Amino acid sequence: MKTLLTRRRSDEAVQAGHEDPQDWDIDSRPGHVGGWSTGAQANTSTVLRWTVWSLLLLGPLLAGAALLSAPAGTTTPVPQAPAAPSTAGSQGSAGFASLFVDAYLRAGEGDQEELAAFYPAASDIRLEGKPDQRTGKELTVVRLRQTDPGIWSVTVAARVTETPQPSAAPARTPSSGAPQDEEPGERLRYFQVPVATATTKGAGGYVALSMPAEVAAPPRIKAPELLYGPPRPAVPSDPRTQAVTEFLSAYLTERSGDIDRYLAPGARITPIIPAPYKGIAIDHLSVEGEQGNETTTSVPADGTRQRLLVHLRATGVDEVRRPLAYALTLTARAGRWEIAELDGAPAPAPPTAPTASASPTA
Repeated sequence: MKTLLTRRRSDEAVQAGHEDPQDWDIDSRPGHVGGWSTGAQANTSTVLRWTVWSLLLLGPLLAGAALLSAPAGTTTPVPQAPAAPSTAGSQGSAGFASLFVDAYLRAGEGDQEELAAFYPAASDIRLEGKPDQRTGKELTVVRLRQTDPGIWSVTVAARVTETPQPSAAPARTPSSGAPQDEEPGERLRYFQVPVATATTKGAGGYVALSMPAEVAAPPRIKAPELLYGPPRPAVPSDPRTQAVTEFLSAYLTERSGDIDRYLAPGARITPIIPAPYKGIAIDHLSVEGEQGNETTTSVPADGTRQRLLVHLRATGVDEVRRPLAYALTLTARAGRWEIAELDGAPAPAPPTAPTASASPTA
């Protein structure tokens, strides 16, 4: 109900020529708000309230009826993409296996608990000999493969030194017959460790599934053919010899100067600082696409690119020359060769197309 306040002037106030500002009448007649009467508002609220409750009660019933009325077999399963092989944990497994092999090589009687930190069942393994009678250095992972989900087979190479146990009869030299102490031998050996990985509280966890197994060295494969020709003498008159000599001198020796002057536009190569060598001598060049020993004294047109395998000897501070090899890409510009790239590896030869065999004639 809307209450209206109206101002009423009394007859006395009118007659006296003034009116009382505090004289107000309250009009309590039913009013209208925004075009709706009070009764209409109440009726509408009741209807809306019952409508909402009806929808809440009928919603589950209507959903169940729709589900029962759907014909069988109409649901289309969402195809799932095949899971890609996971490489998670490979780096951690490699480090874990290396630590285990190091502890295993040094272990002796009483070191079971040290090994149990990697392989829990090692607590019950019998260990013999004194600790540190066998040590490993230069431990390196040479093979890493996933055998099952969460299982990695890690092969670790180590240079193992064994201290021989003193024997009752010392070894004698054939000539004098005097006792001769045996020198500890060092040999490159390989150990395979199975490692299980899992994620625990957001971090990777690892455990060995057995003690290490000593295995044979990985097989050496046949080297692929390279696109370079055979090594040819580095002739000083060859512009390529001049280019690589100037660049490698700036790259390796104290005579570095400004290395950018030998680089093609856009090339970014940083010299080694401090310089490891005192001087270099280029011995041979293996040039892309060249098979002979013909001498070249000219530079081709601008933009011509050529890849080289450079064989050199670098003189160290001990005055000893040591062989090095660099794969470089050169580009021609303004009548000279510039270094476009210090390649990460020599480039393999492109695969040759198989020759079609002649079909038999009748």
